[in-house]
Amino acid sequence: MRQVPHYLLIGSGRVARHFSFYFEKRHLSFSTWHRNQPIQTLHQRVEQATHILLAISDDAIESFIENTLPATPATLIHFSGSLVTKKAYGAHPLMTFNQQLYDETYYTNIPFVLDHDAPDFADLLPGLSNPHARLHTTLKIKYHALCVLAANFSCILWKKLFTAFENELQLAPELAHPLLRQQMNNLMHDPRTALTGPLVRKDLQTISKHLNILTDDPFCTIYQAFLSLGLHHEHS
Repeated sequence: MRQVPHYLLIGSGRVARHFSFYFEKRHLSFSTWHRNQPIQTLHQRVEQATHILLAISDDAIESFIENTLPATPATLIHFSGSLVTKKAYGAHPLMTFNQQLYDETYYTNIPFVLDHDAPDFADLLPGLSNPHARLHTTLKIKYHALCVLAANFSCILWKKLFTAFENELQLAPELAHPLLRQQMNNLMHDPRTALTGPLVRKDLQTISKHLNILTDDPFCTIYQAFLSLGLHHEHS
């Protein structure tokens, strides 16, 4: 008879909180542990676990396994998008997680990117039905770098706009929300035509004014870098 899966979710950060909520709503059998709890509690919960999920920092995963999970027969899974290790299988949730929990049904649509040599999804993460794909481990760092460029770095740009709206221009940050939503929609509909503005129009006078007003702003360097990148892509 097939063993009923029991997860042990290790970590206390955003990912751990989100997946604890998800597992609870899916009525999955699971327990949790984080470093502020006694190590004896960890040992007890490891003995009960069939699958151990490591929702901790990339740099800590391998040493944590070596020091605390060396002999467990449980399936070890880490959530890192870039780490490649023989000590655990990679299953990266392709999503950004903030402090606020999401709608229950939203979690079922989060895609997982699995190591190419990981077990079948049903065996790796039993009880979940999320969309998933496989990626060769030699491509993981490139994959994760692209995810960071697109998601995290664009977030810095939007935070800059919202902050400047509120503190410098006396405009409500919410005023830019429709722009953000439509830009996202345009990218999903057709990324080839989503870029607009003075770069596309070749409005060099406007670009020059932008660079002039941003002279003393650290983001001037970013503007110049994107300008050079845009011109490069235009001629490639």
